[in-house]
Amino acid sequence: MSVNFGSKRLVVGAHYGLRDWLVQRVTATLMALFTLLLLAQLIFSKGPLGYDQWAGIFSSQWMKTLTFSVIVALAWHAWVGMREIWMDYIKPVGLRLFLQAFTLVWLISCSGWAIQVLWRQ
Repeated sequence: MSVNFGSKRLVVGAHYGLRDWLVQRVTATLMALFTLLLLAQLIFSKGPLGYDQWAGIFSSQWMKTLTFSVIVALAWHAWVGMREIWMDYIKPVGLRLFLQAFTLVWLISCSGWAIQVLWRQ
C-alpha cells in the first residue's frame, strides 16, 4: 500500500495557482494606475480634445515606454484569464489546445498592432 502524504506524496497538476493569482493582481494594478495617469493628463490639459492632444500625450519617451509596459501587461493578463477559462471549461484536449493557440496568436497580433500604432508617431 502506497502512502500518499508526506514527502513522497504524488502531486499532479500544473501548479499555476499562486503565480497566476499574483500576475492577475500586478497587471491589473499597473493597468489601473496607467488609466488614472491618462485620465489626469486629460482632465488637466488645456484645449479641446483632438488628435494633436492625444499625440502629444504619447509623444514623450517615458509615456511610450509606460504604454508599452501596459500593452504587455494587458496581453499577459488576458492570456492568464483565457487560459484558465479554457482549462476549466473545455474538456476535449484537441479543442482546448486549438483555443489556447488561437488565443495566444490573437493576443500577440493585437499587441504587435498596438505597439506599431504607438511607435509609428
